[in-house]
Amino acid sequence: MRGERSPVKLDLHYVDPRLVALYDLENARGIDTDFYCDLARELDARVIVDLGCGTGVLTRELATGGRRVFGVDPSEAMLAAARGHPGAERVEWIVGDATTLGAVDADLVVMTGNVAQVFLEDHDWIAALQAIRTSLGPGGHLAFESRNPTARGWENWTRDETYERIDSANGPMRCWLDLVTVEPGRVVFEGHNVFE
Repeated sequence: MRGERSPVKLDLHYVDPRLVALYDLENARGIDTDFYCDLARELDARVIVDLGCGTGVLTRELATGGRRVFGVDPSEAMLAAARGHPGAERVEWIVGDATTLGAVDADLVVMTGNVAQVFLEDHDWIAALQAIRTSLGPGGHLAFESRNPTARGWENWTRDETYERIDSANGPMRCWLDLVTVEPGRVVFEGHNVFE
């Protein structure tokens, strides 16, 4: 139904401090960071919301040149990690989701990585878009990315194809993906992170 939202359920990957500590290693700064920083410059965005900011790799880079930047994420553990990085003091960190922020007259709202894929039901996506619209100022922009379904990347999401062993600060860990189901418009998989 319109206006209702499914409760946010966070994977252990986003709440277990041992896994959060690995997040930046697995999601290092990349060309997507450059893209969003360039976009903010092109739009001359002065107020920016990074929705689903995680540990704030992009968020901190956006928070330069006198911009007002909000980093919003439902995971307190991710934001705790974000607050521990240099440059974090330039960001207003908020535990929550798209509906938490309210009207801030943002010039730009970004959802990077897989953030747009967390909205599995139409009513969740609609609620998020409505909340984002409230956050945007006149002429504001929303920018996000999505996986390319024609690439069919999930066909390689098997233990054999994705298995790796990582030596982390918290000890050795085994990681892999398992494909659960493929349905029209939805792919479900499980990520495994097992400390030895």
